[in-house]
Amino acid sequence: MRQDNTLCIKPIGYIRTDFPTKFGIPRQGGMIEELKAEIHFEKEYQIPDAFRGMEEYSHLWLLWGFSANVGAGWSPTVRPPRLGGNERKGVFATRSPFRPNPVGLSCVKLEKIGRQGEEIVLYVAGADLMDGTPVYDIKPYIPYVDSYPDAQESFTKQTREYGLEVVVPDSVLDVIPVPKREALIKVLAMDPRPAYHQDESRVYGMEFAGYDVRFKVKQEQLIVEQIVCLKVNQDKDSI
Repeated sequence: MRQDNTLCIKPIGYIRTDFPTKFGIPRQGGMIEELKAEIHFEKEYQIPDAFRGMEEYSHLWLLWGFSANVGAGWSPTVRPPRLGGNERKGVFATRSPFRPNPVGLSCVKLEKIGRQGEEIVLYVAGADLMDGTPVYDIKPYIPYVDSYPDAQESFTKQTREYGLEVVVPDSVLDVIPVPKREALIKVLAMDPRPAYHQDESRVYGMEFAGYDVRFKVKQEQLIVEQIVCLKVNQDKDSI
């Protein structure tokens, strides 16, 4: 007899990152360790015993929700951006956010378990999540079962090998606080644009860490033209 296996899950917490929108977020987790993030937990999970032993691991798996895509539906095939937006792949052969169940999986580095007042906070690095993303569960990364160095990969190899030269004048880069600069440059080097955008005259805008970053891409160079502090974020606590 068929049973109703519908599962209702709720967030255990939310992540704070430097990405208020989806544009610019790395396409995979763990690629840019300089990207720092914080995981804040709902009150009912603020129990020290729930974190006992976590510090013995260097990396964690995050199970989270594509909250920006709620209600967007899904399709059996999708167009991966790195393939130029023209070639279709099966949704289960990709990590597209438009899925039957909008659930994501990311591996991050655990930097420390800390506190902000009475609140337990996880400080992590390498997250590919938008600010405010709900986190549903956390599990330890176990190298001997979670890592397969010889595993076969498909078109995703293009993401790993692709990169742009980032050109940014010191006078422009100086606007960004020093701890954020290397992370920003690495994010830009991965080319935030959809692969089918080839207009060299187009100026793109990306929000990062409370700043508006404006750039163009010409051939294999990404040229940053302007970085402006967003007034609305000036009073926001920085991660």
